[in-house]
Amino acid sequence: MEVNKSLESRLKRKAAELGFAACGIASADAAPRAAERLRAWLAAGAHGDMLWMEARAHHRESPAGLWPDARSVIALGMSYAPRDDPMRLADEPTRGRISVYAQGQDYHDVVKKALKALARWLVAEGGGDLKVFVDTAPVMEKPLAEAAGLGWQGKHTNLVSRSEGSWLFLGAIYTTLALEPDAAGQDTCGSCDACQRACPTDAFPAPYRLDARRCISYLTIEHAGPIPEEFRAAIGNHIYGCDDCLAACPWNKFAAAARANMAFAPRAELTAPYLDELLGLDDAGFRQVFAGSPIKRIGRDRMVRNCLIAAGNSGDATLIAAVAPLLDDANDVVQDAARWAMARLTPPS
Repeated sequence: MEVNKSLESRLKRKAAELGFAACGIASADAAPRAAERLRAWLAAGAHGDMLWMEARAHHRESPAGLWPDARSVIALGMSYAPRDDPMRLADEPTRGRISVYAQGQDYHDVVKKALKALARWLVAEGGGDLKVFVDTAPVMEKPLAEAAGLGWQGKHTNLVSRSEGSWLFLGAIYTTLALEPDAAGQDTCGSCDACQRACPTDAFPAPYRLDARRCISYLTIEHAGPIPEEFRAAIGNHIYGCDDCLAACPWNKFAAAARANMAFAPRAELTAPYLDELLGLDDAGFRQVFAGSPIKRIGRDRMVRNCLIAAGNSGDATLIAAVAPLLDDANDVVQDAARWAMARLTPPS
């Protein structure tokens, strides 16, 4: 054991060795308003089809709600800051735009592996019991990360870091140890509303509030049915997620791609895919292209639906050849999107 080094400081150094760009500590009861905000958000129906958020809201409201023995929360962030401009494909309508976070390895696997390694180290050094979480459990990662000093929840509702901008994957360790907490993050959005203005579908009814039902990330990833027609044109060529509000944040100028975990380096075939190639995918082809990617969880039908919306927005009649076969697709949602795209691409008679 290192002399004159607290467990907390050694923990943070170990976290950095494991690839985390940020590490902070909060007491388990450090984000008391999170439960109130969550309940209001759910009551407004702003979660859309994400019924799992409602079903386990009592676990999500606080660390104690999920695990009463938790005394401290270790919040961690792993950088995925992009080397290229996330907006660079906005004017290339025959290519699909995939959110930066999904262009490399599945972050669930990468972050969880590092969390488990840090957890083993902590048990060996400090004892106690613990649990690790990354995204899939009912944990309020963003309020807890703010409470632990990693940054603050910006007006786009995502975490903003002074050093890493809006490009952090978040994970958490709940522990029975009573660790010394860090000072909470302070909101420095000020009067800036760049993220609000950047949203193509007006998904922010007010600063710090997101209506998921209007969000392109929700519509292209979580929503399984037909995409509402009122949002289709605004989706443009987004086919999986959306970075527009994140990319607009001025704090990103301090984020260095060199600090990003190499596991999240973009795969060449996911950086600027051609729509016609993706439209031709069957189930086996989809699984092959997106193996090891978080995109695989939405399945072929949802991806092809998204690509059809993008094709309809492209104004490029050469895509008709790729759209036409999907008019008879086995999936009704795909058929609906194909009809819409064909109507948009076919010149009026």
